[in-house]
Order: sequence, then structure tokens, then C-alpha cells
Amino acid sequence: MDGLGLSATPRRPLAIGLTGGIGSGKSTVARCLVDCGARLVDTDAIARSLTLPGGAALPALAAAFGVDFIGADGGLDRDRLRDIVFTDPAAKAQLEAILHPLIGAEASRQAQGHGAHPVVFDVPLLVESSPWRRRVDRVLVVDCAESTQVERVMRRSGWTEDAVRRVIAQQARRDARRAIADAVIFNQDLSLDALAGEVRPLWVLWNNAPK
Repeated sequence: MDGLGLSATPRRPLAIGLTGGIGSGKSTVARCLVDCGARLVDTDAIARSLTLPGGAALPALAAAFGVDFIGADGGLDRDRLRDIVFTDPAAKAQLEAILHPLIGAEASRQAQGHGAHPVVFDVPLLVESSPWRRRVDRVLVVDCAESTQVERVMRRSGWTEDAVRRVIAQQARRDARRAIADAVIFNQDLSLDALAGEVRPLWVLWNNAPK
């Protein structure tokens, strides 16, 4: 209540945009933020759900790219489509035009379901998307050397080095990510405890600062 007996306008929940290149450790940082009390909206997970059997994006994807890109299980053949969009900028733009509005709408729905809790939007393409940058109060970038990205992804996914580097080439440059960041965590040789130790002070600082 204020001095006139009127209720103060409630603060909007803090919105953190989390981004980083493949293999940077972004998902681990997301888990650290959840441990701190954040509610996570994972746009990669949303994109996958849209392209699973029965997913909302499948009719438009089949119309745009052909039914050959729908697998035997009824979901999107992600590997096959990935090979196309990595070499054809027009196909990549077409894919994004289909998926991005659906992802944005579902992300909004999930964020509204978290009430007053701070929300972390895990967005791999945050740098490339001005609507996402306008949507969040703070941007946290997880960074590491490109050689480390390659090593981590090869180890966890069994991809070839060439495949990993093709993905990295499609993502924003490291310097472009750092340029929009309110904070950068350099996750090169950090243990899980040390990484959590980088996250917690930011969480406290941002949750106590005016947006």
C-alpha cells in the first residue's frame, strides 16, 4: 500500500534472455538458474515439440519442403532438413518463417503460466532476433573457445568435427553475442560448482535491481 492507501502496481517478473553457442554450456547454466528459483522457457524444446508427430508446425513444413521431409514416424526428419538449411539460405529463412512465430507464441504462453516468478528464456538465436532482445530485461551470454565447443559436441553427440563446425558457422559470432550481453560467463574450464558460483551472484544482483 502507498501513503494514500492505494495498492502499488506489482512489478513485472524479471525476464532473462540466456544464449550461447552450441557446446558452450548454456543448458547447464539454465539448470543453475532454475536451481536459483527461475522458471525456464526452453525455445529449443519448444521447436522440437512443434516438429514431433502431431506437432503444430508439421502441416506448414510439409507444404513448404515436401512430404519427403516427414519421417516414417510422422515427425520431421530433422537431420535431412538440417542438411538443406545449412547450404540454402532461402530454405533456412523459410524454415524460420514457419517456426519462429509458433515458438514465440508458445514461449509467451509458458511464461504467463509462471506467475510472478522470474523467467529465463533459453534462446539460441537471441542475437539474431531483435524481438527477443526487446522482450527480455537482461541478456546472459555463455561463452567458450570454439575449439572447446567442437570438442564438447563431438564427445556428447558423436558428430564429426565438420558437422559441428557447420552448425557453429550458422550461429552468431562470439563477439556479436558478447556485444549485446549484460553479463558473460566464460565457461572454459569451470567445474559445475564454479559455474554455479558465477551464476548465483548475477541472479541476486538482477533480482534486486530495477528493470
